[in-house]
Amino acid sequence: MSDRRRKTKRDSYKEFKPSTSRLKSAASSSTSRKSTINRISRPRPRPGGKGTANSKGLHRRLANMGLHEDEKGSRNRDKKGTGTAEATGRSRPSKEIQYTANSIIGKGSFGVVYKATVTNTEEVVAIKKVLQDRRFKNRELEIMRMMRHPNVVELKHSFYAKGEKDDLYLNLVMEYVPITVHHHLKSFFKIKKAIPVFLVRLYMYQISRALAYIHSLGICHRDIKPHNLLMDPRSHVCKLIDFGSAKILVSGQPNVAYICSRYYRAPELVFEATEYTTAIDVWSMGCVMVELFLGRPVFMGQSREHQLVEIVKKLGTPTKDQMQKMNPDHRGLKFAHPIKGQSWSTIFRGKAPVDAIDLVSQVLQYDPSRRITCFKALAHPFFDELRKPGVKLADGKALPPLFNFTDSEVKQSRKMNLMDKIMPTSK
Repeated sequence: MSDRRRKTKRDSYKEFKPSTSRLKSAASSSTSRKSTINRISRPRPRPGGKGTANSKGLHRRLANMGLHEDEKGSRNRDKKGTGTAEATGRSRPSKEIQYTANSIIGKGSFGVVYKATVTNTEEVVAIKKVLQDRRFKNRELEIMRMMRHPNVVELKHSFYAKGEKDDLYLNLVMEYVPITVHHHLKSFFKIKKAIPVFLVRLYMYQISRALAYIHSLGICHRDIKPHNLLMDPRSHVCKLIDFGSAKILVSGQPNVAYICSRYYRAPELVFEATEYTTAIDVWSMGCVMVELFLGRPVFMGQSREHQLVEIVKKLGTPTKDQMQKMNPDHRGLKFAHPIKGQSWSTIFRGKAPVDAIDLVSQVLQYDPSRRITCFKALAHPFFDELRKPGVKLADGKALPPLFNFTDSEVKQSRKMNLMDKIMPTSK
């Protein structure tokens, strides 16, 4: 499929609404107002896109999900549904859990996500429902079961539902976080204000920490962008979401090159490399950081070729050595006339401090091996303000937990001799 035809699925600059396919109703008897969904072996999800959803026709969608309105909700036109799921957590025993679907919060070509409430505990969760292929295990589920980190969205349970035509759907029950970083950025843009530099430090630190963690597990997210970063506007906690494109990379094994939303796609992917590393996430992280300062994506190409043009306009023409490091097998695009890049100071136009410019210059490098790792980025002076004693949010509230490191993070930082630089200062 051509880049032009696929751009509406992966690359449109609109707010991401996580999603899942329309689901056919699970068997429901006329004497029962609840549907029980049984667990089945885990196949692989189909690739997906993104889109928006409204509440119109919610009762019909709930029915398609194996849920339905209760009588009281129907009489009061309160569009809610209740379903009973036999759910599985990371290593927890199976148990039946009852959910009330409050609203659909997103949909796309790969499915639907809805906000729901656990009936017994009144806990609010997000449930992502995706169509499965019975022949394969579900990569997203397997990866989410591996992770437990303060800055990665938590998988609470998972369950399967059958459709009318013997389709199978996976439901990922996750913690609910109110908005995306993209939505937060737009709220500043609407009032023609820039996000405070302190908040950029706070968000990027948490994003770097999340990526450092998943990279230590060998996981590459492959779709980092503001739409896939959730945040709580009250606590300013950030969470990495949507592992539908994530993969554990194995050296020597080829991977798909057409991955990651275009504006955030690393140049080695633009050059169609199939052997790449987690450095593609680092590039995407750098694009997010620049966007937080500028209020718009820094590389806004309308096609694969145009994306490369936008990158070259900023960074200059890559050298032969850089081309070799990005993709030694590439025989496509040639550069007849070398182009001199711009300085990051010129690109930021006074909107970013010197320490931010220094970090971006270490992240957005053509050569993947020269990009700073996410763990080393945590020790960068750009984040020193967060390490100062007594630092608080603008409203006087405490910062979200930033140094509650996991055992694996502590081990990694000591191995790299970074612990003293990452931990907060005592004076």
